[in-house]
Amino acid sequence: MTPYQSPYMAWAKTRPAARFDLAISNIPGCSIDDLPGAARELSLQGRNDNGYAPLLEAIAARYGVGQRQVTTAQGASGANFLVCAALLERGDDVLVERPGYDPLLGAPRMLGANVVRFDRPFEDGYALDPARVAAAFTPRTKLVIITSPHNPSSVLADAAALLDVGRLAAANGAHVVVDEVYLDAADAAVPTAATCGDEFIVTSSLTKSYGLAALRCGWVLSSEEVATRLRRARDIVDGTGSIVAERLGVLAFSRLESLETRAHTLLARNMALLQSFLATRQDLECVVPRSGTVVFPRVAGLASTTRFAERLFSERETAVVPGHFFDAPAHMRIGVSAATETLEAGLARLAAALDARDRG
Repeated sequence: MTPYQSPYMAWAKTRPAARFDLAISNIPGCSIDDLPGAARELSLQGRNDNGYAPLLEAIAARYGVGQRQVTTAQGASGANFLVCAALLERGDDVLVERPGYDPLLGAPRMLGANVVRFDRPFEDGYALDPARVAAAFTPRTKLVIITSPHNPSSVLADAAALLDVGRLAAANGAHVVVDEVYLDAADAAVPTAATCGDEFIVTSSLTKSYGLAALRCGWVLSSEEVATRLRRARDIVDGTGSIVAERLGVLAFSRLESLETRAHTLLARNMALLQSFLATRQDLECVVPRSGTVVFPRVAGLASTTRFAERLFSERETAVVPGHFFDAPAHMRIGVSAATETLEAGLARLAAALDARDRG
């Protein structure tokens, strides 16, 4: 693969279906019944030059920012790419956390930027450490990219640490990109980093937290100055969003309370189940988040979980994500957002595979 491709996304799109799929990280997809009135909103009409105005209004109201600070995008991945396209030039440096989500490495590399890593170590509970970010800074740094909740661990970035990173970026003429696509699933009460200052740029979507991946309804929250640059970048990337998807996005925002209840009910039940499972496993070392859609345990005695994950699938019909996709090969990402029955059965099979490994 070329340096700017995403091995994880290639794997995720081509892997065989698993009977017990613990590799997913998003809330299960909604049905049309979860969006009452969807049929009335289906239309090919509506002006959408720089985002469908009612959707911009709904997003701005949700996050307490001005409408001119909102730019719509094709999902959170599209939002992250727009930010890179608008703000990076060839030869710029971009700081990206490790372990981390590999499309966040691929986008700046595709645009000719250099990726510099800073660590959020397992031993530190995956905490965001401003000192590590500062040590990675170079004179050419233009962006610092963080996920909160952290992908792959679901650990939230500490608010004070985020502000410290923001001050560092502002002092050096850089921006902090915070991918918050999992935030509403983890804790909708946590305020968005977009209100912390003009140096912050936040990306998100309706995909992961609300079970609306099919809409590809994403957005960027930024200063008005950055938003203008994002819209001009979008002129080149994809022109405008889908009026059909953005009209349905407005409807989804009017139903967010019920969609949140659906997600949080499932995740609370499943996280309790997972925590009980982890308490029985001496061979899994894990930073257990207070909430979220994934966890990222380390498997004792394994340098890499790749072969273990392959055997778990082939012998027990259960999928997890090998840690090498996140630059932490001794770990594996386990999704908490499947149907509870699927999670329970998958964890039983994971336990059997771990026991068989120990016996072997």
